[in-house]
Amino acid sequence: MHRLTEFASVKPKEIVQIRDRLIQWYKTHHRQLPWRGAGDPYHIWVSEVMLQQTQVRTVIPYYQRFLECFPDLASLARADLQDVLKLWEGLGYYARARNLHRAANMVLTEHDGEVPDNFEGFRRLPGVGDYIASAVQSIAFDGVHAVADGNVKRVLARVFQTDAAVNQSRSHKWFRETAGRLMGSSPPGLFNQAMMELGALICKPRHPECGICPIRSFCLAFQNGKVGEYPKRIKGKPTPECHVAAGVVRKKGRMLITRRKPEGLLGGLWEFPGGKVWEKETPEQACIREIREETNLVIGIDSHLTRVRHAYTHFKIFMDVFLCHHVSGRVRLDGPVDFRWIRLNEIDTYPFPKADLKFIPLLKEE
Repeated sequence: MHRLTEFASVKPKEIVQIRDRLIQWYKTHHRQLPWRGAGDPYHIWVSEVMLQQTQVRTVIPYYQRFLECFPDLASLARADLQDVLKLWEGLGYYARARNLHRAANMVLTEHDGEVPDNFEGFRRLPGVGDYIASAVQSIAFDGVHAVADGNVKRVLARVFQTDAAVNQSRSHKWFRETAGRLMGSSPPGLFNQAMMELGALICKPRHPECGICPIRSFCLAFQNGKVGEYPKRIKGKPTPECHVAAGVVRKKGRMLITRRKPEGLLGGLWEFPGGKVWEKETPEQACIREIREETNLVIGIDSHLTRVRHAYTHFKIFMDVFLCHHVSGRVRLDGPVDFRWIRLNEIDTYPFPKADLKFIPLLKEE
């Protein structure tokens, strides 16, 4: 079926029934989550930022700890970015935290501390894309803006049996417009949450529970026995893997850590120095070379601590970690923007990437 005609093929009466059944199901079966029912736009905003690319069960403790430390927008805006990143540590996608902190400052200085209650004004804040803007404006302010996240796209792809690929940018407009037409005159926030909840609990990527779906009688993929064929996705390229070496450089009972530039991947976080292993280079050689290039230090390798693996959005790494000792030189940075010689009992006060967090417990055991 051509994707431009899928929605038009559904009768108006059926659209109303889909909408009504969906909302009734949500009112009865939705999960009790800490941000639901929150009237504070700031709290809703924080939850939606955290929920991007992250599962609900992972977000809940982070959300609760975050609001304990920063209960309102003003407290977040006035906080040190390092404290914000430390609370975000392990949640990943750290640009979300940096942008949220910047945006809170802008709201405090340019909007008198009030989260903008209009789509355009809110959309201009750092880190606020169409999804965040639609979700916050609809849930917090009843703005008529449909969301089209992964859960919503999956529901729509199956209900209308569309061949529009959910991971193709040119398809996004169709999913968003279709969600908007389906929303109709429903309370926007309620409808958006119902669609997302249906995708999360019932219309799951694998093993969807069609038998208890409130709108299965309207779902074309279900009627045609093709639920497993939808949603359609464009097959991506294999994820590249990078070999990295890092060193725990020790000197007089202290260890060297460096801080990354504030922008870009893992911006503002602290880490143990190191970098990519070149072709025909051993991990030990790479560790010595990278630390010399980044910090101006000559170091020696004592032992191999461990190998850790970690996956980012577009690539994976496997990292060999070495225990090292300082031989000569004073720190002069090329790449990192700051450094510290710290004792092991100070390490928990600094925000680290998850890859480093995987081997830090071994340092404590040693």
